[in-house]
Amino acid sequence: MRQTQPSLDLLIALDVLLEEGSVSAAARRLHLSEPAMSRTLGRIRKAMGDPVLVRSGRQMVPTPRALAVREEVRGLVEAARRVFTPPGRLDPATLVRRFVILASDAVITAVSLPLMAEAARSAPGVTFHFLPEGHGDQHALREGSADLEVTVIENPAPETRVEPLMADRAIGVVRPGHPLLNGPVTAERLAAAEHVIATRRGRTRGPVDEALAARGLERRIAGSVPTFGASLLAVRDSDLVGMTPERLTAPLVRALGLVTFPIPLELPEMALSQAWHPRHDADPAHAWLRERVREVLTGPPPR
Repeated sequence: MRQTQPSLDLLIALDVLLEEGSVSAAARRLHLSEPAMSRTLGRIRKAMGDPVLVRSGRQMVPTPRALAVREEVRGLVEAARRVFTPPGRLDPATLVRRFVILASDAVITAVSLPLMAEAARSAPGVTFHFLPEGHGDQHALREGSADLEVTVIENPAPETRVEPLMADRAIGVVRPGHPLLNGPVTAERLAAAEHVIATRRGRTRGPVDEALAARGLERRIAGSVPTFGASLLAVRDSDLVGMTPERLTAPLVRALGLVTFPIPLELPEMALSQAWHPRHDADPAHAWLRERVREVLTGPPPR
């Protein structure tokens, strides 16, 4: 004989039967006819190998087996209802979550403190872990090793969601009293200086070099470092010239007491986006994270 397989419908029916203690009352609650409810009770009895409800005078009473599983059945039904109920409005104060954000060092400089300050103020159960960009990051969102990527998004995976956030531009940066500040910063004077560049991939040429080459100029690169923070420290203690994103690293530039100047070349802007895997589209907690990052990067420039 084929055995009746338990299902969510049977669990719901069992929960109602045990609460009502009546086939007719359970039928009314579930909008079934009494014969249909009786057949459902028969399926439950077959699945459990127990009578579940037995007649005692004019009433039906649960068996010891039914009493033993009643709370467990109720918990399973409530859990199933939570699964199939759309999430309500998120209360950050009750959120407990660890977010991993993959970003460039300039982005980390710009967003890490505001995000952690926001968590301390309104979401104490949230922690942020920032990972620097590096080789092998292409599948971090797909594999779940990062929740969000915030950087210049190039060639994303087909399923990746990408939201443009802001555009930034490169500016020159030197220490106070640098010889380059003794007159107008022309392309010729800029090329004649010694430069330190920030590149995590070890590239020694970029848009600046291409723009200089179009004018028949070439700059001397004294060395490269993997982060903008390291390049700014090098600039502070030397006559090297650095270049850095204007908005993203503004707080660090000010903290180090450096002087900035416009680069006298036509350079492309840096388009910054945030990207995530579609598994997080309907996650209220992840939506809260994206909103916080959006607020930090699209709000007024830091002072």
